[in-house]
Amino acid sequence: MAPTPSGRDRGRSVSAAEKAQARQVSLRRIGRLFTAHRGALVTVTAIIVASSVLAMASPFLLRAVIDRALPERDLTLLAWLVGGMIAVAAVTAVLGVVQTWISTRVGQQVMHRLRTDVFAHLQRQSLAFFTRTRTGEVQSRITNDIGGMQSVVTSTATSIAANLTTVVATVVAMVALSWRLSLVSLVVLPPAIWLTRRVAHLRREITARRQRELADLNVTVEEGLSISGVQLAKTLGTGPALIARFTASSARLVDLELRSELAGRWRMASMSVIFAAIPAVIYLSAGLPGTAGTLSIGTLVAFTALQGGLFRPLMGLLNVGVSLTASLALFARIFEYLDLPVEVDDPAEPVELDPRRVRGHLRLDDVTFSYPGSDTAAVAGITLDVPAGTGLALVGETGSGKSTLAALVSRLHDPTSGRITVDGVDLRHLRLADLAAIVGVVSQETYLLHTTVRENLRYARPDATDAEIEAAARAARIHDLIAGLPDGYDTVVGSRGHRFSGGEKQRLAIARTLLRDPRILVLDEATSALDTETERAVQQALDELTHGRTTITIAHRLSTVRGADQIAVLDHGRIVEAGTHDTLLRRNGRYAVLAS
Repeated sequence: MAPTPSGRDRGRSVSAAEKAQARQVSLRRIGRLFTAHRGALVTVTAIIVASSVLAMASPFLLRAVIDRALPERDLTLLAWLVGGMIAVAAVTAVLGVVQTWISTRVGQQVMHRLRTDVFAHLQRQSLAFFTRTRTGEVQSRITNDIGGMQSVVTSTATSIAANLTTVVATVVAMVALSWRLSLVSLVVLPPAIWLTRRVAHLRREITARRQRELADLNVTVEEGLSISGVQLAKTLGTGPALIARFTASSARLVDLELRSELAGRWRMASMSVIFAAIPAVIYLSAGLPGTAGTLSIGTLVAFTALQGGLFRPLMGLLNVGVSLTASLALFARIFEYLDLPVEVDDPAEPVELDPRRVRGHLRLDDVTFSYPGSDTAAVAGITLDVPAGTGLALVGETGSGKSTLAALVSRLHDPTSGRITVDGVDLRHLRLADLAAIVGVVSQETYLLHTTVRENLRYARPDATDAEIEAAARAARIHDLIAGLPDGYDTVVGSRGHRFSGGEKQRLAIARTLLRDPRILVLDEATSALDTETERAVQQALDELTHGRTTITIAHRLSTVRGADQIAVLDHGRIVEAGTHDTLLRRNGRYAVLAS
């Protein structure tokens, strides 16, 4: 057997995988996120170019002030020059506000699209994805990863345009003033580019590790602060261990954040020293024998002002490169989710089937299904015919394949082979929305949203009226209880419905299903966790729910399936017996053993 990798080895392998994935992220694909906003980006670019070019007039106005207006005491010229400097500053400020508004709006729209695309794509994933993925991990990618990309998405394009235009315009103006001094000033570029590349690669690695740590932190919060997690921690006494785990993860985040910030600070410090030294070198060059007397004071002052103004856009341009390279790790994590194949999806050419006219004739033809990564079929060779309006009961020991069949009927999975049809139409040929309207599921685990009773019921049918909601609750034998609450139907159910008992939650789930009025109903051990008295109340609600519908009932308590039109006994994924309750008892086979 191969040795199990240590935690440190696993961390290294994950890091290497993520870095390889980040390298594969195409800048062209990132650019396509902005395709729908080309008009706005062109406008922003035009504003930036105009603003940068206009700003370059200030040094020349300053030179005219020093070399002409002041020495010649020309007040009219001085007034015009000063007015021009103020006008340039005012116009560039207004253009900056407009540019910021447009670019931020574009960036936020791109962020909105990324968030909604990821959420919608994950909604289309099969249950297999969510069973193998930590909930906190999914939440972290939608919130932390996309949130971490915000500065890059909202400002990268405009920062590149603004800083590049400013740098080019500044360099042109510097050359126009003195090409010799320009050569002295631009010696800073090679070391700046070299230092920037080193910082960019370092930050990308740190960013990938930071996002993994944030995901782990989210998982700890999800597992430790959900109501089920809190109950488990209190009953097992694991609160201190959870606190220690959270503290350690948070401490690692602090270290990564410090390393990320400091990764660029020494570069900035080095560049600041170099840029601070350049004016001194310029003054020295202006005083050398070969250049002395060739430059006016105004030219020297204007050139120094330009050179000082070059630092900010040049470093801004290099910083954009650092941020973009570091953000490749975030884009890689988001694109990984967007590129996930959809295992259970709408057909390319769906069969039009009106859910209101479906009779509910269900048939399984030689159905076999294996879970991903498993060599053993969960169900194999299942053939069943359930006429419209009749009831089928699936019984068998735990792990026999009953719930797997229920999941296949509601198309939470697709068969590996064989097919399942409703009124002769393969489920895979129906839209998922149509199938959800045809097949309703009530399971043992009832999930309620943290909102009011009314909104929990309306979740099944958003257009349902209050009268229809109350009618469904009456049919589910839960209306009297709801009406007796202080806020009635406006009572908040609490996290996951923990304010209600198991039987009450089951009846709420039944009322919710009644609102949808499905023609086929799957009851997956809907009463197995209830006491006898509560089960009797829920069973009355189920009798109302199943009336006139095609029903598949999965139950451990055989007393609940005695009246089924047919009973199928499963063992290791195969049907070993089928018939009515009385017939199977007379055979004295597996069903009789289960019933004894």
